[in-house]
Amino acid sequence: MTALYIDADACPVKAEAEKVATRHGVKMYVVSNGGLRMSQNPLVETVIVPDGPDVADMWIAERCGPGDVVVTGDIPLAARCVEAGAQVLKHNGEALTQANIGNVLATRDLMADLRAADPFRQGGGKGFTKSDRSRFLNALEQSLRKARTLR
Repeated sequence: MTALYIDADACPVKAEAEKVATRHGVKMYVVSNGGLRMSQNPLVETVIVPDGPDVADMWIAERCGPGDVVVTGDIPLAARCVEAGAQVLKHNGEALTQANIGNVLATRDLMADLRAADPFRQGGGKGFTKSDRSRFLNALEQSLRKARTLR
């Protein structure tokens, strides 16, 4: 059965994902190391993993596969999930696939090196917008439809 995995730490679209998953009758796993409000929705399981680097990522990567959808902003986790055959979406609706994950990983590494080389470089990317939320909802709807045909 198709499952939706949410890398929940700093995820701005948990509520939206829950609505779409509920509409499709898909089990949703909200994975973090704590600090989240539990959902009363029987299709939503909140998974609290022990503290530690990448423990939530490992939990998701070990369980996802073809026919599943993963929502994450963590690029190394996304790469592992794509390799496992899952569909992966960033919070803004951008799909991470076999065709683009290599470039996305390389860009991430380059930007990390640039930030490390300039300790005065502050700030980050652009803020999360209503159009990002809308793109995410559309992309998740399409991904869940496609995932259900793969199972």
